Amino acid sequence: MDGNEQELKQQDEGYALMGAAFEVYNELGPGFLEEVYQEALEMVLAAQNFSFVSKPHLDVWFRETKLQKHYEADLLVNGKIVVELKAVRTLAPEHEAQLLYELKIARQRIGYLINFGSSPRLQWSRRVL
Repeated sequence: MDGNEQELKQQDEGYALMGAAFEVYNELGPGFLEEVYQEALEMVLAAQNFSFVSKPHLDVWFRETKLQKHYEADLLVNGKIVVELKAVRTLAPEHEAQLLYELKIARQRIGYLINFGSSPRLQWSRRVL
């Protein structure tokens, strides 16, 4: 698969991921805890045959030494899309920064920040390193 085909496949996966997120938001709406949205999103992703890891442990390295502290993304979808979920009134710069740290640590290029707490619609952003 060449680079262009790979990019198109990743875009399709991103569209499908966001379709699942919109499905959850449209049914539940805002107001629940982040964990509720995560569980519901995982149900939809599993039903759509997505491969994902819930709460993947992301090791942090410093000078070739693995640190005891680690990060935990909310989801790693298809082994390459880092997903950070929120249930807040509006996204803030620190939420974007968290996604960027997780992308860097996970050594992945594509990440989605999805906020189920906003109203009247789902708030989200896609980041590519």
